Amino acid sequence: MSITTLLISLLLCIILSLLTPTASSSSSDEQLSSWCKETPNPDTCARFVTRTAHPNSRPNQRAAFREMNIEAALRKALDVQSQLISLKSKCRTPRETTVWGDCTKLHASTVRHLNSTLSCLRGPARCTDFDAQTWLSSALTNVETCRAGSTDLKIPGFVAPVVESSNHLSELITNTLAVNGALLTAEEKENASADDEFVPNRWMKRGERKLLEGSIASVDIRADAVVAKDGSGGFATVQAAIDFAAKRNESGERFVIRVKRGVYVENIEILDGNHNVWLVGDGMADTVITGDRNVGSGSYTTFSSATAGIDGARFVARGITFANTAGPEKGQAVALRSASDLAVFYQCSFQGYQDTVFVQTQRQFFRECHVSGTVDFIFGNAAAVFQKCLIFVRKPILGQTNIITAQGRLNAFEHTGISIHNSKILPSPELKMAAPGQFETYLGRPWMKYSRSVIMKSYLDRIVNPAGWSKWGGTDFGLNTLYFGEYKNFGPGSSLTSRVNWKGFHAIPDVVTAKHFTVNGLYAGRSWLPSTGVPFNDGL
Repeated sequence: MSITTLLISLLLCIILSLLTPTASSSSSDEQLSSWCKETPNPDTCARFVTRTAHPNSRPNQRAAFREMNIEAALRKALDVQSQLISLKSKCRTPRETTVWGDCTKLHASTVRHLNSTLSCLRGPARCTDFDAQTWLSSALTNVETCRAGSTDLKIPGFVAPVVESSNHLSELITNTLAVNGALLTAEEKENASADDEFVPNRWMKRGERKLLEGSIASVDIRADAVVAKDGSGGFATVQAAIDFAAKRNESGERFVIRVKRGVYVENIEILDGNHNVWLVGDGMADTVITGDRNVGSGSYTTFSSATAGIDGARFVARGITFANTAGPEKGQAVALRSASDLAVFYQCSFQGYQDTVFVQTQRQFFRECHVSGTVDFIFGNAAAVFQKCLIFVRKPILGQTNIITAQGRLNAFEHTGISIHNSKILPSPELKMAAPGQFETYLGRPWMKYSRSVIMKSYLDRIVNPAGWSKWGGTDFGLNTLYFGEYKNFGPGSSLTSRVNWKGFHAIPDVVTAKHFTVNGLYAGRSWLPSTGVPFNDGL
């Protein structure tokens, strides 16, 4: 036998030994199969994780199994994204173009979230399991939001070619959420929270603090860009300043845009990747950004109707009103849509009717804000806390019922929810003028099967129906799986005597449970809110 033949034979033996399952790999196969059976969608796991895994990459730890699930979800997300790109040539109407644009943007975000989660879990700057759960939840919500848009514009068949793939994608992400949820540490689940109020001090430079404290009349020289209707700034529109901010190198530094007093009739968008943008106005009564896009016109989805759409992380707004003036007859008409992670809205106003504030995904904090609307006017699948806010219920059209919250938690593994804390729920002046009993008002209803909304230590006006909470369309959807809770509220609408008796409703009995829905309990706010300089209560 020649040396060449011998080397080839040895190489073939090595390759065969790598490809041939050993007792160890067989054991790993059994472990992998066992873990797949524990997921919410075991068949999908077997198809896209077990059968595609290389024999020598079988995991022996759950953390490695989690990464395999993320990889499988990422492959499927890229497949869906490719299908969407090919769908562009089939757009024949403006409605189809709108839905295609939304879905393309949303699925690109899903790919980024999955990529970021995988890179962060593997990389030197490791993220927490809690971060991973947030980003995975956002990835899943984006898929659902794409589907909802085609329903808004009554063209569900248009995205039918990608529905099966996106169904598998949703199942893969759900599996990953379950696996990651099992890895969450007790410390991350039970964030210790003191009942302290934090005020800006050592975390910020003095100039940055003045942007959020008291008068901001002298901050022009500290702002990176100034928007003014009278031509005294560098930009005439808010979007122009935002686009300018997007051109900077990603240094991680804040980019502060001062928006001087005036009414800016425009729709603004801060894209994913344009991080750390601050919009600082002259006060909610003086700086107004307004639009009138709505679903009723047939031109926009709920997603694309937003006057302000925020995707870049660590966004901060202060002293600005975001309004949608479409009116109650036009259906869904969003004033703010936020998918910004670690976002803060301080002393801002949000005005609309149906679907005023869309807390779409991730972690968001609202402090000393005013929110007004009629139907589902605080909705979405973020982890969002509204603290020391005024919630104004407006007069709807005849036949409508006012619903304050419609939370969109898709499964039990997501750490999302809407928490209204130390706030006031009040009638607007026009609702006060309506005949007594003409319009019903409820605290919330289950938009999704695992909807989660809580109201804590807040004043509830007599407009709140004694039952407190409403069914979805008169059905029993989600009543056993939702989580609606109330804790130590007060006022004429706060009595629990006649509240609904659903399995999912909870008169929260103790401090320990209530703290799960505080700033620190819901999203570890003590770890990131101090850097913004906004005051907050991290406990009850």
